Amino acid sequence: MPKKILIVEDEANIRELLRLYLEREGYTVLEAENGVEGIKKWKSDKPDMLLLDVMMPVMDGWAVCREIRAESDVPIIMLTAKGETADRVSGLEMGADDYIVKPLEMPEVIARVRAVFRRMAPDDAPEKLSFDNLVIDKQAYDLVIKGKRVDAPPKEIELLYFLASSPNRVFTRAQLLDDVWGFDYFGDTRTVDVHVKRLREKLEGVSDKWELKTVWGVGYKFETKE
Repeated sequence: MPKKILIVEDEANIRELLRLYLEREGYTVLEAENGVEGIKKWKSDKPDMLLLDVMMPVMDGWAVCREIRAESDVPIIMLTAKGETADRVSGLEMGADDYIVKPLEMPEVIARVRAVFRRMAPDDAPEKLSFDNLVIDKQAYDLVIKGKRVDAPPKEIELLYFLASSPNRVFTRAQLLDDVWGFDYFGDTRTVDVHVKRLREKLEGVSDKWELKTVWGVGYKFETKE
């Protein structure tokens, strides 16, 4: 089920831009134009995250953050035009999970949203994934094909493990760059294509029960056929 993100922001154009980019990433987006409406929607719709503007009429973001934190640990990312260190520290000490300074750069917003969700998620994924004629051992960085260990660079193993740990789910190249290479990586999305190409050369003809598949215009998935 897609995660729900509540945008609490008084500027309609910013809400619309955030909605556009977040929905493109597969999130369900809710909107509120002030703090009071934001509190009501948080209580009624139970979003998985809030993007919360600081400077708003009726009830500002600080007050909203305090009220929500008194009852919930739902992830909150503050949006503000103020970039001073003291403001950032105040927001984080109040319980915000991250802080983004306007003007917003959408790739940064998306990366930070993913990073916060990642930090909140329990790390209960198995270290070793097994499929027909294929074993991916994340801990040992081993790739075993038809019972034989195959040499592969760490990033190829990490990429294959990431895709295979969510079978049949489609990931965009940008998502893969963020989740496998990390938020601080400044490379091109073609990096993903190159690694997928090299993996396919290793995996060609190994099994007809799974496939490293391109979803045209979107990205890649590890498709299982059983």
